[in-house]
Amino acid sequence: MDSKRPDRRRFLKGGAALAGSLTLGAVKPALGQTPESGQFIKGTDEMIAYGDRSRFVTSKRMPHPPGGRESPDGFGLVFHVAAPLQDSVGMITPSSLHFVGTTRGSYIPDIDPTEHRLMIHGMVDRPLTFTMEDLKRLPSVTRPHFIECAGNRSRPQHKSVQESHGMTSCAEWTGVLLSVLLKEAGVKDSAPWIVAEGAEEVKGASSIPMAKAMDDCMVAYGMNGEALRPQQGFPVRLLVPGFEGIFHSKYLRRIKAVDRYYMTYSDYGHLNREPERAALGYQIGPKSVITFPSGGQQLPGKGFYQISGLAWSGGGAVSKVEVSTDGGRRWMDAEIKGTAYRMAHTRFGLTWNWDGKETELLSRCTDELGQVQPARAQVAEFFNARAGSGFSVPGQDNSIQPWRIASDGAVHNAIT
Repeated sequence: MDSKRPDRRRFLKGGAALAGSLTLGAVKPALGQTPESGQFIKGTDEMIAYGDRSRFVTSKRMPHPPGGRESPDGFGLVFHVAAPLQDSVGMITPSSLHFVGTTRGSYIPDIDPTEHRLMIHGMVDRPLTFTMEDLKRLPSVTRPHFIECAGNRSRPQHKSVQESHGMTSCAEWTGVLLSVLLKEAGVKDSAPWIVAEGAEEVKGASSIPMAKAMDDCMVAYGMNGEALRPQQGFPVRLLVPGFEGIFHSKYLRRIKAVDRYYMTYSDYGHLNREPERAALGYQIGPKSVITFPSGGQQLPGKGFYQISGLAWSGGGAVSKVEVSTDGGRRWMDAEIKGTAYRMAHTRFGLTWNWDGKETELLSRCTDELGQVQPARAQVAEFFNARAGSGFSVPGQDNSIQPWRIASDGAVHNAIT
């Protein structure tokens, strides 16, 4: 036998050893990639039970207004808390970042859902009391809707979009249409209004036209695919799409059908208004705001950027959003991202090539009713005031928010 001929057995044995070493090398973590190095996230029981976000994501809510009452205060009372719109993507606000509105501050009720009851009474044929189990046995609907506090407005001292517009959020709500409950109770034709009341420490009862109650109002027990959070009214709240936040009663416990408009806590600033004007005046007008670039942010230099923002209206779906990159001299149609749902936040975007010069960015919303978001100067003219003189918009403020881009890329509130 030729002594130079390779030994087949020795060759196979060596090959197996080589393959084994390659296999072991493939599964061995690279240098510095062991769990102990901190570059892996170890699972925990808490993480499995309810997931955590990345430690690199730091979005958080803040007490509102800036410089006002802390939330919670020294007694544990919760006041207004604003959502970080500057960090938002899409159109849904995570439940944990949804804004919080309270009536003069209150403790959050700790309600056992098995003990909670919702009563429908007043001018009805059959007064009814529903348990949570009763409500969940009825046909449900799931819809995205925004909620906005009437105090959501921009002022010259607001430095970020969280400060100027953070008292609005949009979630996917699940529950029973209020009309189902009212029909079951047999509402009388002579009852043109309802009064809704929650179990808050400071009662936030609201008068709502029966036509609205029978149209699209919802008794909601679900939010973004899970039960309501306590700060959002657990175990059940009222959704009044398009109306300002105080109508969306939390911890809903009774709805009374009545024959007239009742003055409630929400009417403290409108005691001299006619009932019909007072109620319908609470519908949110067409509104939009650019969330990037917005106040407090920094552009690294000239070049292409994706302007992004949110638009919404209490009058229905957003039909168009326009953006101006030159202080309002010219307007361009922005792209509507996804579906524009009725009374829901709608994401918009526009590609922009910044030349590095100082300018102002603005957005303008038009809804399906043809209502157009007004400029601040238009609102001031309507109220015989002068914009730029510390003018504060009476009532609800849906005026256009301008952001000034400085030549160094810094973004500032352009309201004066």
